[in-house]
Amino acid sequence: MRFFFPDSQDQVDPGFDFVTEERDPLRVRQRDDLYAHEVLDPPPFHGLLVSKSIVDGYSDGSAGKYTGAQRRRLYREGAREFFRLDHASGPLRIMGDCGAFSYVKETYPPYSVDDVIDFYDGCGFDYGIAVDHVIFQYEPEISRDDERAIEWVRRQDITLTLANDFWKRCKDRRVRFSPLGVAQGWSPQSYADAVVALQRIGYRRIAMGGMVPLKTREILACLRAVDDIRRSDTQLHLLGISRCDDIPTFATHGVTSFDSTSPFRQAFKDDRDNYYTFDSTYIALRVPQVDGYVKLRKRIASGEVDQRQAIILERSALRLLRDYDAGIASLDDTLAALQNYSQVWDGKTDRSAAYRRTLQDRPWRDCTCTLCQTLGIEIAVFRGTERNKRRGFHNLHIFRNRLRAQLGEDLT
Repeated sequence: MRFFFPDSQDQVDPGFDFVTEERDPLRVRQRDDLYAHEVLDPPPFHGLLVSKSIVDGYSDGSAGKYTGAQRRRLYREGAREFFRLDHASGPLRIMGDCGAFSYVKETYPPYSVDDVIDFYDGCGFDYGIAVDHVIFQYEPEISRDDERAIEWVRRQDITLTLANDFWKRCKDRRVRFSPLGVAQGWSPQSYADAVVALQRIGYRRIAMGGMVPLKTREILACLRAVDDIRRSDTQLHLLGISRCDDIPTFATHGVTSFDSTSPFRQAFKDDRDNYYTFDSTYIALRVPQVDGYVKLRKRIASGEVDQRQAIILERSALRLLRDYDAGIASLDDTLAALQNYSQVWDGKTDRSAAYRRTLQDRPWRDCTCTLCQTLGIEIAVFRGTERNKRRGFHNLHIFRNRLRAQLGEDLT
């Protein structure tokens, strides 16, 4: 089972000072900042998933997340050198897709088959996923002939037609990557029909798309339907699915790889489950910057909050958190400082019980990852991209260990 982490230019600055919150003025992000696989050993994933929409945007003017200089360098150097994959302790793979979520509202995908092949082959990817068009609905009782399925059938037909063209063009151009077709559907039967068509074309690697909103039982219903027609040598990839506890079950249905950003994004997107441990999760300790938190800046601008007082409370919370971790401050004083500042920047949500649990347990002290060992309590502070992304990297490390345990692999 292989776990691919979708790239979105997520790096951390190794020279960032957590006390002064300053950077080296000579820092160059792409040269100096580090990816998760450079920070953690072993790497917390088996490979990266890179989307064309993230790199290039598309023709209607929608911008990707890469600058022009980054984009040119990726094409010039190739993905392996650009992402510095040879720095990792284990061999990492690169998978490419189109980023169909970014154009889901479009009538037709904005990329041609040759556009996508140019991207995959030009960047030196190991795997390339055919152009697809997402179907988000799940209606297991609706057949292909039902008039309610007209749009879903249209998108599925587009996806299969493009998959056929992609397969032929890959053969004609003798590409260096392994092509994957995409199965899009709205029911177990429609997914099975898509896989039948893709296998007939010649695909033995198939990505299952559009399943992110589905419940686990719905995903399994689709996989069981696919089992009835799947060849023994056909391997499945789950796009955007990371349910660790279910991975062994997915594996029994031909799933050999998946991708997801969930462990990373929960570090700074979730209300409570921000910090992973092997058998639990914790809330991160929120201390937003006075000058960087939009809602607080608005309250200051309106005169509702005194800026000087907000800065004093912010600094007090940070100081007491560090003193608590050093054994100098008490838990109650530290919790009180967090709550006092919370009243200023939030004023609505009482997180004191969850904060107390995080502070009492100090889970970072039991973690063996490089980040927790180096940063201490800073890894559990919800504040700015440098702390939040490091906590996301930590979550990836724990997720990879959970995955290995679920699959019965040795963790030593």
